[in-house]
Amino acid sequence: MRKVLIILGILGLGWTTAWGQSTLSVHWEELTAGDFRTAMQQSQGTCMLPFGILEKHGPHLPIGTDLLDVRHAALAAAQKEYAVVFPEYYFGQIFEARQEPGTVAYSAHLQLELLQETTDEMARNGCKKVIIVNGHGGNENLLPFFAQTQLEKPRDYVVYILGLVSPPAGGPPKKTSMDMHAGEAETANMLVARPDLVHMDRAKNESGADQARLKLPDTLYTAIWWYARFPNHYSGDGSVATRELGDYDMNAWITAIVEATRAVKADQSSLALQNEYFEKTRHPLDTRP
Repeated sequence: MRKVLIILGILGLGWTTAWGQSTLSVHWEELTAGDFRTAMQQSQGTCMLPFGILEKHGPHLPIGTDLLDVRHAALAAAQKEYAVVFPEYYFGQIFEARQEPGTVAYSAHLQLELLQETTDEMARNGCKKVIIVNGHGGNENLLPFFAQTQLEKPRDYVVYILGLVSPPAGGPPKKTSMDMHAGEAETANMLVARPDLVHMDRAKNESGADQARLKLPDTLYTAIWWYARFPNHYSGDGSVATRELGDYDMNAWITAIVEATRAVKADQSSLALQNEYFEKTRHPLDTRP
């Protein structure tokens, strides 16, 4: 065994045996307690919370599509720029899909309370920089609001939000123009993240066309807009998706997460400014105009 270890070390493959691992896992749940302590040091206290949802994704994609996609991207990024990735998290905003089988929609107050307690617990365990990586469109308003509520009271950590990432121009041309949910792009991403769960033969079993059942100016917003346009909870046509498009989009997402993680690690200002702000809130009359 000693000869095997020496050879592996010379080859740069790490000091590993059949009963151990040579590198730290990026999965929070896979680390031992001792390794977790080391992981916090290696990550500089930087952790990711990939945020998905449980909802219908057309007739051909799994209910956990958003969760599976965002975790695939986050875990791949953490391998490139080390960070500890929190386990599956799907407790977000999805009231617009409660009529569909498999949807899990928690109350608004629980969404915020659970997310706050989760980031608090992450920070208590050494994650002083928490990057919430969003993978679900319904969270795009929830998460910035949650970030703003971090100014409610002093905290010893900072929450960063990485919203949905649009791939840069220049990739494989898309075949569809309407593509908002379970359509060409999301199906392509799943062909990368979990191709075994994609049922391309079912993609045309339902319509993903815009039903345009609500006649209101663009300046008005009402919660029923999504159901009015896409009652099947399907927007686009997933049958035309390709692995080529998925590779391009997923690589762009992974790159964006890597860049965000590096920026967060280098950030020495946010927590200092946050502390300065809270000190001033204690003495507002002393704050100079």
